[in-house]
Amino acid sequence: MKTRIYNARILTMENEREIFDGEIQIEDGLITRVIPCEKEEGNSGSGARATLAGQDRDSGQWDQEIDAGRNLIMPGFKNAHTHSPMTFLRSYADDMKLQEWLFDKVFPAEAKLTGEDVFWLTKLAVMEYLTSGITSVFDMYKLKEESARAAVETGFRMVLCGDINDYGGTVRDVENDFIKYNEKKDSLVSYQIGFHAEYTTSRELMEQLSKLADKYKAPVNVHCSETKKEVEECRERSGMTPVGYMDSLGLFRHGGGLFHGVHMDDSDFEILRERNICVVTNPASNLKLASGIAPVKRYLDMGIPVAVGTDGPASNNCLDMFREMFLVTGLQKVLCDDPEAVPAVDVLKMAVTNGAHVMGLDDCDSIAAGKRADLIMIDLMQPNMHPLQNIEKNIVYSASKQNVKMTMINGKILYQDGTFKIGETPERIYENVGRISERILGK
Repeated sequence: MKTRIYNARILTMENEREIFDGEIQIEDGLITRVIPCEKEEGNSGSGARATLAGQDRDSGQWDQEIDAGRNLIMPGFKNAHTHSPMTFLRSYADDMKLQEWLFDKVFPAEAKLTGEDVFWLTKLAVMEYLTSGITSVFDMYKLKEESARAAVETGFRMVLCGDINDYGGTVRDVENDFIKYNEKKDSLVSYQIGFHAEYTTSRELMEQLSKLADKYKAPVNVHCSETKKEVEECRERSGMTPVGYMDSLGLFRHGGGLFHGVHMDDSDFEILRERNICVVTNPASNLKLASGIAPVKRYLDMGIPVAVGTDGPASNNCLDMFREMFLVTGLQKVLCDDPEAVPAVDVLKMAVTNGAHVMGLDDCDSIAAGKRADLIMIDLMQPNMHPLQNIEKNIVYSASKQNVKMTMINGKILYQDGTFKIGETPERIYENVGRISERILGK
């Protein structure tokens, strides 16, 4: 399949490269060429026509040509922490403390899920991701085979994250999944080592995971330091913070990712920097559960990379990267009493480039030859995007889902102008999800 996207404004996310007019050429899911335009002599201003320098315009060579209409093409957002099948818990257990919410409501309901449930619930999440310009997710959940099946059937890119703890799963399971899902380098589904959290996982199990990470020289990903209670109880058990304790067990020798990272000691920051650990901030979920505000500015000031996640739809309750981006920057400005803290350009990098790196998707981090064609079109012809004084800032400060005109993954359009192209009707997905919710939670 050969595709040409032309008449586009292009934001590559490469080393602060400015937006330019041009076209993108794609073949078999990979970007083959990114070609800037030259302004025609005698024309000037934003409305000037542009021509491709030395480019063959023969339309016969393309299976698909997309006129971007001078809208923006950029890499898709990377949701670096989520729990997709938790869509069935949306608005079910709200306005509760994290520990009560998790142990009294979420865990009992999840125990009733079947593999087929996970399959349909994940498809619903995929639909929502696509409307938000999210082209890949770092998904931590059980029954991974069904989540993977949903991703493959819809054409969505998913990185599965290990989730074992004392209540389920073994290190052997993690290793088997690591091998199984990383066999094919061009697959839509891949896998990274992870476990639920320090407070749900025994020392023995964490030590076994540490040995597994050493065996494959692989990073480890985990929920960490989300609440003050979590940190205080870990100190009582081990005499250390969760970060310090897990690091003492060798879990981060090969890097990793911390989901949340809200309550940190000075020593924790040094460990993160030394171990090359990325923090995935989830501002909406942390606000709703009153967990706190992650010290994103301090992370960035210390050179610690930060990515952005939505967390699951049970604690958020929506899977909207635009809302997350605005909260990342807005909360830091208030927290630091500094309107210059964490500017929009930095947040955009977190939501695209840093997310790709923590998920092991370096081939999806930008628009360039050889990269995967995981792209979105942002509709600039909407009132909330004008005037076009600074498009990057508009994306973070004023854009919303209404501006996502197209979402493409692996060179295939999965969402365009409100229509889903995922091999399934929305009505059938809604019907199945409703049936699952009623069976488990009641009417």
